[in-house]
Parts: sequence; C-alpha cells; structure tokens
Amino acid sequence: MGNTNLFLLFIDAVFVRNIALVYILGMCPFIAISKNLKTSFGMAGAIIFVVTLTAMLNWFIYHFILIPTNSEIFSFLVFIIIIASTVQFIEMVFDRYFPALYSAFGIFLPLITVNCIVLAVSLFMVLRNYNFIQTFVYSLGTACGWSLALILMASIKEKLYLVGDIPSGVKGPGITMIIAGLLAFSFMGFSGVIK
Repeated sequence: MGNTNLFLLFIDAVFVRNIALVYILGMCPFIAISKNLKTSFGMAGAIIFVVTLTAMLNWFIYHFILIPTNSEIFSFLVFIIIIASTVQFIEMVFDRYFPALYSAFGIFLPLITVNCIVLAVSLFMVLRNYNFIQTFVYSLGTACGWSLALILMASIKEKLYLVGDIPSGVKGPGITMIIAGLLAFSFMGFSGVIK
C-alpha cells in the first residue's frame, strides 16, 4: 500500500469515519471526561497510546499465534487480555508519575479497558484484513479522531458554560449529546473526501 493510501486511511479514520461521531463508540468516557479541557488532553493521550499499542500487539498475536494454531476463535479473549494488561500498565505509570492526572481521571482510566473503541479497533483490523502498517495507521487515526472529538467537545462545553445560560433540562449529558450531534453533522461534510 502506497504512502498516499496510508495517508487517506489515516484521514478516513480521523474525519470521515470518526469512531465517536460516526460509529457512536466510546461514548461513556466521551460524555464524562469532556467536562474539562486539561483532563480531556490527558485522556486523549492515554487513548492514543493504548489503542495504538494494543492494536499492534493484537495484530502480532492474531497473525503469528492465533492463525497458525487455528485458534482465531479465542481472538476476543486474547484481545481483551492484551487491552487489560496495557491499561493496567498505563494506570501504574500515571499513578506513579502523574498523580494529579490520575486522580482527575478517577474511575475512567481503568474503564479504558472496557472502552469499546479499544476493542473495536482490533476487531476492525481483523475484519478489514489490514496488514501491520495499515493497522498502525488505522489505530493511530481512529484514536486521534476520538481524541479530536473529545477535545472539541471539552472546548465547546467550557466556552458554553462560561458565556451562556444553559437551560437546566439539558445541562450535563443533555448538552453533551446536542453538541455531539452538531459535531457529527459537521464531520459528515468530510464524507465526500474519501471514496
């Protein structure tokens, strides 16, 4: 696959098929973490690292262990074990070196383990029969796309709460879903870019 196609795969994953705004995956942390821009940047970094690393590890295990041993049926289990181990490692590093960020994440850092985008990327990698480089580009693009949506959401919400009166009926998750819908409409404009 040429560099142009890899670039298009990345752009497709970030903008055209944004996993948060098109597939509506990863919404639990998307709604909860998007209250604060600083926390959103930290979560974005953690998601980019975890999604990219676990997809690459899962690709190697799938192609060099599961396929040769005809054990593809165990892929879900193996993928989840790799994801849980990676998140546990991230959690220990954050707890040790970034305690403020670790406490800001609260329960949501360990919940990356069950964040559906982390598993979805590995499953899409298998379903779409991506090679290793395509898996890397796709996982990085998907994680960057989710992170972009999260950071945009947090930025809009911070500004909105500073300048406007939000009706009490839509404060919290309600305004988040309204903003997510508007962001999804804006990202639909990219759908003609990749054919």
